[in-house]
Amino acid sequence: MSKSLRILLVHDYAPLFGGAEVVNAALVDGLRRRGHDVRRFTSTAGLDDLPADSPLRPEYACRGTRSRWRTALQSANPWAPGALRRALDDFTPDVVHVVSYNTQLSPLILPVLRRVPSLYHAVWYRAVCPTGTKLLPTGDLCVQRAGTVCCTSGCVPARDWLPLMMQLQAGRQWRDRFRATITTSDATAHVLAADGIRNITVIPNGLPDAAWPVAMADAPTAVFVGRLVREKGVDVLLQAFARLHARLPQATLDIIGDGPERSTLEALRRSLHLEAAVRFHGWQSPLDAEAIARPGWVQVVPSRWAEPFGLVAVEAMMRGAAVIASASGGLVDIVRNDVTGLLVPPGEVPALSDALYRVLSDRQLAASWGRSGYEVAQAEYRHDLFVDRILAVYADLLRGPRAVAP
Repeated sequence: MSKSLRILLVHDYAPLFGGAEVVNAALVDGLRRRGHDVRRFTSTAGLDDLPADSPLRPEYACRGTRSRWRTALQSANPWAPGALRRALDDFTPDVVHVVSYNTQLSPLILPVLRRVPSLYHAVWYRAVCPTGTKLLPTGDLCVQRAGTVCCTSGCVPARDWLPLMMQLQAGRQWRDRFRATITTSDATAHVLAADGIRNITVIPNGLPDAAWPVAMADAPTAVFVGRLVREKGVDVLLQAFARLHARLPQATLDIIGDGPERSTLEALRRSLHLEAAVRFHGWQSPLDAEAIARPGWVQVVPSRWAEPFGLVAVEAMMRGAAVIASASGGLVDIVRNDVTGLLVPPGEVPALSDALYRVLSDRQLAASWGRSGYEVAQAEYRHDLFVDRILAVYADLLRGPRAVAP
């Protein structure tokens, strides 16, 4: 696309709270390097944590909160529509690119989007599931449409059920304001289509090019990177690693990340007598996390839920590490079994332990899979390809009929 565009990126949060925010920041940078004028509209939630001169600070914002009132605000944020309308009047964008609105901005922003060509970029299942995970408390994947089952299954507390159902219903009512939907994997597209979302384009996330990595660690080393929450399956990983350690006592495991499950997981480490073999590093900056993870032989993604994409798996491939991942969600698209790593059934401790042993007991195999993963990542997940694909969707969007201003 040769024409310079004015693009408004809409997202619930500005700080780098998770993978979605990291991808957003990189997309903004990539689009600006192509000569496009990109501005951001977010809530104020978390903005106090950013320095005044932070490049992450948005050009436009409306009130948000991370307090206990968030459930009510995310269902109907009364400040969001007016703030977005003022941003549209001031910036007059060619395209509005909405990544997330269901945890701060609320569906009340959707009617405002009638004024400009808009698309929705679904990076998880929040548009069709009140928890965003499509995962039942039992650990099974949910295959039902959101509704009464969300309360009866125990996914949503009774006090939160009504506002969250109102949020979902409003999103369904006004989803036609989006003329296109982007998602990150075929698995996510299938879930969205089952709820009636149409005109979906699958675009996997991209990462900056990386040089061929430094040498692997001398000792067999596994790595986990991510939030310490139940759906990430770190407890499954610890149990599998305990089985492995009995067969391969020199193996070690680095766990990078923090979250509400950390104390429980550290207690599980003690009960499994793995204090000397398993290291909890807590939250790390991206550079420090990369320095810890880089020498690892294999990165493990033992998620219980169907990851909409699996950014950490691609990050591992970019650094030349083999990947062991759950055979669900977007991870199935990323990991090539017996080529770049192994796919195992989610939650299966013996299968995960056997996969770990196969990689960590064979340095040449780990190096070979790492090399293959690096080549796949360079061919399919480079950030310039990601930006190209996003711009192609913008071009299609702008070729369509213009919206009629209310």
